[in-house]
Amino acid sequence: MKIKNTKSLCPECGKPITAEVYDEDNKVFIKKTCDEHGEFINTYWSDDKLYDRADNYIPSIIPVENPCVEDSASCPSNCGLCSKHETSTVLGLIDVTNRCNLKCPVCFANAAAAGYLYEPTQDEIKQMLKNLRNLKPNPTPAIQYSGGEPTVRKDIVELVKMAKEEGFTHVQIATNGIRLAKRENLASDLKAAGLNTVYLSFDGVTPEPYINNKGRDLLPFKLEAIENCRKAGLGVVLVPTLIKGVNDDQIGDIIKFAFDNNDIIYGVNFQPVSFSGRTPSDQVESQRITIPDFVKIIEEQTKGQVKTTDFYPPSAVEPVARFISAMDGDEIPSVTLNCHQHCGVGTYVFREKTEGSGRDNLIPITNFVDVDDLFVKLDEYADKLIEGKFGARKKVLAGVAAHLPKLVHTSKTPKDLDIKKILFDVFAKRSYDALGDFSKDAMLISCMHFMDPFNFDEDRVKKCVIHYATPDGRIIPFCTMNSMYRESVEQKFAKPLKQKKE
Repeated sequence: MKIKNTKSLCPECGKPITAEVYDEDNKVFIKKTCDEHGEFINTYWSDDKLYDRADNYIPSIIPVENPCVEDSASCPSNCGLCSKHETSTVLGLIDVTNRCNLKCPVCFANAAAAGYLYEPTQDEIKQMLKNLRNLKPNPTPAIQYSGGEPTVRKDIVELVKMAKEEGFTHVQIATNGIRLAKRENLASDLKAAGLNTVYLSFDGVTPEPYINNKGRDLLPFKLEAIENCRKAGLGVVLVPTLIKGVNDDQIGDIIKFAFDNNDIIYGVNFQPVSFSGRTPSDQVESQRITIPDFVKIIEEQTKGQVKTTDFYPPSAVEPVARFISAMDGDEIPSVTLNCHQHCGVGTYVFREKTEGSGRDNLIPITNFVDVDDLFVKLDEYADKLIEGKFGARKKVLAGVAAHLPKLVHTSKTPKDLDIKKILFDVFAKRSYDALGDFSKDAMLISCMHFMDPFNFDEDRVKKCVIHYATPDGRIIPFCTMNSMYRESVEQKFAKPLKQKKE
């Protein structure tokens, strides 16, 4: 059954072509035909019921008021952002180098393989930061330095300071952790400069996934990097790249590892591998992991403690942003996760240690909070605040105090977690300390499935909230950057590789 028409890419030549998304045998597929390279059929989502469930959380449209490029071509042939884009930038990315101290086959960027150096100057990076902060109506709140490997730059600490000076409230680096492991003071220096999070690639708890994905056993470096971050008090999010048959059997073990180190690790963001020109088309389906595959593996490997229905797309939490903004007197939230409903999923999970059973209890927030009812009520209260302005504030707060406790199943709540008080303090008192208490006890388990030319969908691109800033002034959605624009951007600003010594 046909679901929709969209625009996709030919996996062979990269040309934008018309595609059809359709439902067959309880799965959702995307099909397109290139005049030169023939027909391609690939899995979009491996479970049509979960696909339909995500459609209950269609995100809002909040375009930028000052597009960076003219709307002069059909999407996605003129990214940068244009007026067709339906979201602003929640997380900005800047590739600070394409150099790396590894040569991984699944990586987006590698100077040695490219044969040239792409490494923006500090002045260029500063301008890219300004471009992200100048977006209207909402300046970009968070920035991630990536690459290549950003820590191979000797000025990475200065770049973190620069991002803070430009007004970013959250700064993180995506790293393989090798230099964090080898240079004990690097984590503390980054922390002092204002770094909030280390986004650490972490493919498993045994050597095998690293040998397969990276060509060598990197687990000791990961463990040492985490230990150095612990000494520095620098928070870590684990980022496993998932490949079927390589490390999908370790998803549950990775979650357990995160909980065992939850004094410093506060999230795991799984990323199914994106096939951007590195895998023959006849091998893609055998290695593909979709979001439904991921949540089903979670349910299986946690023995049913964390279920597929415990996960929600990021757009589901829009009512939270609307309510908080309305409390501040703003009709449009300054930050809202209004990415496409099929881009990712996430949930908060708590753990109770049990003595003697050999297995700890994992308790998703959905076990003891009526999440859907919470979202509905917050939306209703946001509407009342927007309509009544500050005159409605007292009445709304009374409603929050009366209704929020009814959403909590006390008997199912983790021990020592006063969730009723936390919810009231967060939403009524606007207490950031209470939000910290919640985050301290919970682990954010999420999955973001970035697209490649095989499953590329224009509808998702238009609602992307993760964007690369480039030296030519453009701001490019993540999946078009890596599927279409990376090589041309890098080559435009490339230097001969021999000019830079490692």
